[in-house]
Amino acid sequence: MFTSVDDVSARLAETGYLASPAVATTVFLADRLGKPLLVEGPAGVGKTELAKAVAEVAGARLVRLQCYEGVDESRALYEWNHAKQLLRISAGRDETWDEARTDIFSEEFLLTRPLLTAIRGDDPKVLLIDETDKADVEVEGLLLEVLSDFQVTVPELGTITATRRPFVVLTSNASRELSEALRRRCLFLHIGFPDEELERRIVRLKVPGLDEALARSVVRVVGALRAMDLRKVPSVAETIDWARTLLALGADTLDETVVQASLGVLLKHQDDVLKATAKLDLDAL
Repeated sequence: MFTSVDDVSARLAETGYLASPAVATTVFLADRLGKPLLVEGPAGVGKTELAKAVAEVAGARLVRLQCYEGVDESRALYEWNHAKQLLRISAGRDETWDEARTDIFSEEFLLTRPLLTAIRGDDPKVLLIDETDKADVEVEGLLLEVLSDFQVTVPELGTITATRRPFVVLTSNASRELSEALRRRCLFLHIGFPDEELERRIVRLKVPGLDEALARSVVRVVGALRAMDLRKVPSVAETIDWARTLLALGADTLDETVVQASLGVLLKHQDDVLKATAKLDLDAL
């Protein structure tokens, strides 16, 4: 998919994703070594967007498994279309059970879910297992077979093995510790908040109408907020939202009135807003 680390950076940039050297290097290695990529970091720093950008660059289909508490095999791997099976059984009343069973446990009645979808077919795919840490520990067992051998066993049909392996990205906000067995199968990448220069470039790219001086001020204010002891510091996504907000308000500079009126775009808790209002010193930035 990629010829070099520089090729990763250049091609991701074409999609609007500005990758740091560490991100570009790890994506290149994941592609070259055929290893899943586990991406950890706070919410809103571009973990999911990285998988989308890779899919766009590769011309691949993005297959997404959104993890949550309670997600199970029927939502992750496959399930049988029970309603259709019942209709088929009802339509063949004169058949023996052995005859009906052979028919109803066939491809026609199989509902594929993201993990199985990602390993079937010859078209290029990017498998995004999003917010892996929100799933129950038992779900990691389902992932191990897929990520070890890129195969899924369906008892009624046998083992389905990938003819073309997908590029796999797992994301985690580190709300719980993932198992060592899962980590061993992946290359690890931590995406934190970008440095000031990279974040300024991201803001200018995503909000092209914002001038250079205001973009610098936006990034500095966000950096100051991240240095405070807040319940939820602003992410890159919220920096971009704030830049768009200032553009919509027609603000040319940042002053106390504009900042206080729009802090709700950056901060999501009232105690954070109060703390920022009391501590933020625009003159010092």
